[in-house]
Amino acid sequence: MASAATPYLRLLTTTQFAFNTGFFAVLPYLAAHLGSGLGMAGWLVGLVLGLRTFSQQGLFVVGGALTDRYGPRPVVLAGCALRIAGFGWLAYAGSTATVIAAVLLIGFAAALFSPAVESETAREAVRHEQATGTPRAQVLALFSAAGQAGAFLGPLLGSLLLLLGGGFRAACLAGALVFVAVLVGHARLMPGREPAGDDAMTRNGERDDAVTRTTQRAVTSSAASSWRAVFTNRPFLVLCLAYSTYLVAYNQLYLSLPAEVERATGSQAALGWLFALSSLLVVTLQLPLTRRSAHRMTPRTALIIGLTVVAAGFAAVPLTPGGPGGPGGLLPGAVLVVLLTLGQMLLVPAARGIVPDLVDDRRLGLATGALSSVSGLAVLGGSAATGALLGAPAPVLWAVLAAVPLAGAALAVTLPAGHGEKYGRRGK
Repeated sequence: MASAATPYLRLLTTTQFAFNTGFFAVLPYLAAHLGSGLGMAGWLVGLVLGLRTFSQQGLFVVGGALTDRYGPRPVVLAGCALRIAGFGWLAYAGSTATVIAAVLLIGFAAALFSPAVESETAREAVRHEQATGTPRAQVLALFSAAGQAGAFLGPLLGSLLLLLGGGFRAACLAGALVFVAVLVGHARLMPGREPAGDDAMTRNGERDDAVTRTTQRAVTSSAASSWRAVFTNRPFLVLCLAYSTYLVAYNQLYLSLPAEVERATGSQAALGWLFALSSLLVVTLQLPLTRRSAHRMTPRTALIIGLTVVAAGFAAVPLTPGGPGGPGGLLPGAVLVVLLTLGQMLLVPAARGIVPDLVDDRRLGLATGALSSVSGLAVLGGSAATGALLGAPAPVLWAVLAAVPLAGAALAVTLPAGHGEKYGRRGK
């Protein structure tokens, strides 16, 4: 499938792989560096990690809006430059203030380049579907699998550097070098064009200057209306809410799952194996699963089934045999990870594939960023609420967690089912 994709799609997919390789060479070791290396208190470590998430996920909408305004190339290049500066700064940061500043820079860099790359991938996936008949979900699944492969390889790279005695600084500098390569590659290969203006071409294949000027004036004058159009588009907001329930559920891998593993085994030492299981499932099964589902169900159906499978994972935890103390105690957590990952593989490409049908092409970057930002805010509130439930009886905790993605599946039932028509125009 990778060989059948266009060169631009291969570039975007390779980009996602490189992004995650460089990022995850550093992230898994950040908390230990802040606590053991710099002597920060536990609450301060949590604050720094939370600020990184907010500066990234919460500001995706900014990167998406800039992509719509200036095109993907300058936004991606700026994001890569900021990520290089952030990793370099973090490698040598020794005070709380400099660490926080470096972490905020690293997060904001992703808020720039990720919406640009994701919206371009969605746009190109639609074009590839129209040209070849290949379901867009398959292209988006390849994109997701490449990201997971990078998330799997990155920690191995970081671990290797730590084992060789390079320490956290070496991991940061290695991550920066990955983004130097991405920056150079995209400066050479990524086309410099306005995403919304690709159809305004002359017979010679060159852009019509009058049309371009008109388009640029329209984009400049309609920034506020674009935000209103996206955030008053009811079908798109329904998709955001449904997708948010998945991210709230997925965040339990970092909240409820560690508590379950510690309850069952007496420590969190086995947690890394469960994360590795999740990554390997995506790398090996994402493409065949999406290839089958894309030909057998609509994106809306895939989204609904995916959320239902995620809910089943939470419901299965108190029902799965596995007493505390011993390897068998990991079975409920393993069942949760497997079902949550299977649901993720169904619903994530489907949700991303629905976005181009719900919004105008000129606002695809803004909408892609908004999907992540709205979901990030939901995770912020949802994590606090579910965290308060960790001390509740197990049946209550897991029933509440299962109800969240089930509510998302119920919302998804109201979404349009098919491709090819711009839904949601009434909300513009």
